[in-house]
Amino acid sequence: MPKQSLLTLIEQKRMELVDIVAKTGLNSPAAMKISKELDTLLNAYQREQRNERKQSASL
Repeated sequence: MPKQSLLTLIEQKRMELVDIVAKTGLNSPAAMKISKELDTLLNAYQREQRNERKQSASL
């Protein structure tokens, strides 16, 4: 997935998390679910960053 798409999804998920935490609390099941989804997106972004660095280093 392109980095810009990941950044957009990360920002959307972050805003979703802020909203749900304000409504249900930090430890609610809904907040935990969204937090895990955000973690997955952040990890994917970091993988993309590493892959780009490896490709740049091999050129």
